[in-house]
Amino acid sequence: MAAAAVTGQRPETAAAEEASRPQWAPPDHCQAQAAAGLGDGEDAPVRPLCKPRGICSRAYFLVLMVFVHLYLGNVLALLLFVHYSNGDESSDPGPQHRAQGPGPEPTLGPLTRLEGIKVGHERKVQLVTDRDHFIRTLSLKPLLFEIPGFLTDEECRLIIHLAQMKGLQRSQILPTEEYEEAMSTMQVSQLDLFRLLDQNRDGHLQLREVLAQTRLGNGWWMTPESIQEMYAAIKADPDGDGVLSLQEFSNMDLRDFHKYMRSHKAESSELVRNSHHTWLYQGEGAHHIMRAIRQRVLRLTRLSPEIVELSEPLQVVRYGEGGHYHAHVDSGPVYPETICSHTKLVANESVPFETSCRNLGSLSCPQVSPWEHPQLGTCSVPPLPYSYMTVLFYLNNVTGGGETVFPVADNRTYDEMSLIQDDVDLRDTRRHCDKGNLRVKPQQGTAVFWYNYLPDGQGWVGDVDDYSLHGGCLVTRGTKWIANNWINVDPSRARQALFQQEMARLAREGGTDSQPEWALDRAYRDARVEL
Repeated sequence: MAAAAVTGQRPETAAAEEASRPQWAPPDHCQAQAAAGLGDGEDAPVRPLCKPRGICSRAYFLVLMVFVHLYLGNVLALLLFVHYSNGDESSDPGPQHRAQGPGPEPTLGPLTRLEGIKVGHERKVQLVTDRDHFIRTLSLKPLLFEIPGFLTDEECRLIIHLAQMKGLQRSQILPTEEYEEAMSTMQVSQLDLFRLLDQNRDGHLQLREVLAQTRLGNGWWMTPESIQEMYAAIKADPDGDGVLSLQEFSNMDLRDFHKYMRSHKAESSELVRNSHHTWLYQGEGAHHIMRAIRQRVLRLTRLSPEIVELSEPLQVVRYGEGGHYHAHVDSGPVYPETICSHTKLVANESVPFETSCRNLGSLSCPQVSPWEHPQLGTCSVPPLPYSYMTVLFYLNNVTGGGETVFPVADNRTYDEMSLIQDDVDLRDTRRHCDKGNLRVKPQQGTAVFWYNYLPDGQGWVGDVDDYSLHGGCLVTRGTKWIANNWINVDPSRARQALFQQEMARLAREGGTDSQPEWALDRAYRDARVEL
């Protein structure tokens, strides 16, 4: 009956409640927000990512006063001019007197970040009416937090139910056909390829050097054993020591490698990701609970509503027994050979590959999420930029396994090659999850969130945080349900602003109302579900 009461709430009631809830607004200008004596039960200050300017000098103060007086004088003169020109201030000057100039250039304020303070630090916040939540810092590298009870049990069951109604599809990383097409366009000699793989420049390719670069293909997760099997099949390693010299690599026919990759039919346990997923719309017109959760995320992140609302729909993922997701990052740099889907919409650029700029395993236009737009063409990747933040929700308690592992959280240093030592690959979540630095156990209703990028010092997105490497440990018993909200922000502030402006224009023209993929989501927006 409790679930029925929650899911049966009218949308306008939920909207009113959400509107009445206090929000954490980002700062309007770059001013230092130092606060002394904050206790654990108080909100931590919001830190704008820009340096405050000094205003203590006498010369600065005098210049400021001059400008203030000039500004006030101009305002008074303008008011007098308007008063005597129009006579009656209530009269309509008519369309010929109204400003017809172009609108202001799109601008965005600095992105806010929650302070970590220290590992284990807790603060109390209010994200919903008459209920307190506690945010606990799990690590500082990456900046990672945990919020128990972010979702109620009824909300968790509702999300699972809606995902089952929508239907889930197998998660896939870069189909073989697209991999071969991408490889065929690369003009790289065999010698250059060897030098690229030879990280330590010793003239030999060790297994760990090859492992660090072979995460694509048909979604097959390479292991030391599988690489040696491949060497034997294509006769690349005559002495069988698992190390390729430059001569042995030069003698290898790369066409044999591609043929082997194409012929190998990987089992589910051999894939980079073994799961099923679907996407649930959270925008205007969605189920009122889905809208309420998005508004809660908005308050949590303290980001502008436009950024959060234009981010991806909620991804719901089911991991059955044996399910896993090897360690990865949720976003990354875009190289000159690629372009963000959203950038292609607002800029006249042409490059070989198009990517969603979040999951680097998804190139071109793979079947990863539904997006159709009449003005923008049809593609299964929504036109979205980088994932600035990840918010992950645990929807059930897992009987065995299924932790979220951060292999190098709070390491003193990061070195990609050090992830693979003595045949132990810390990114392998099926075999080596127990060796990761930090593991988060799934607890129904708990949310964890982290920042995938470092600040750039100017209030915007900087470099990728390599410490955000994470994965889903092997589910040894039962089923694991999670959901993801990726908060997408482009590293170019001007491009992000232009993207938001273009999306706002399309929304005003009604283009976003004709997306057939979301018809089911709108059909069940008023559903009363007994759980």
